[in-house]
Amino acid sequence: MFPVCLKYSRNYQDAEDTLQDSFLTIFDKIKQYKSKGSFEGWLKRIAINTALQKYRKKEPLYIKSKEVETLDLEEESFENVDFDVNFLLELIQKLPDRYRLVFNLYVLDDYTHKEIAQMLRISEGTSKSNLSRARYILKKQLEAHQQKTV
Repeated sequence: MFPVCLKYSRNYQDAEDTLQDSFLTIFDKIKQYKSKGSFEGWLKRIAINTALQKYRKKEPLYIKSKEVETLDLEEESFENVDFDVNFLLELIQKLPDRYRLVFNLYVLDDYTHKEIAQMLRISEGTSKSNLSRARYILKKQLEAHQQKTV
């Protein structure tokens, strides 16, 4: 569960706090698990929800509500480049909270924009816009890193 918490946290210490809070919730609600679906999936969902709750309480998510033209970043290719997983995780963690949450939910955890919109209390268009911006930022950072190593 720690890797899940780390994905949704700004740093290692925040991830540790989220993990601890997740376990408190799990122990408190263990009787609610009905053996439907995987136990690991249930645990992961609690960890994700705990991380999202922390950000809602910490500060309002100022997510752009104005729809922005979606950038077509799927065309970009880094096929011949080998990026370290830890480096990629660092880049993702440095994204603004609003972009990091949408990126992780959509790309890494396979939620739909409709589900993300409900979870973060935003519109689907805002979710798409924030995903596009996160991809754009990551693309620029990867390009800059690639140029430094060439």
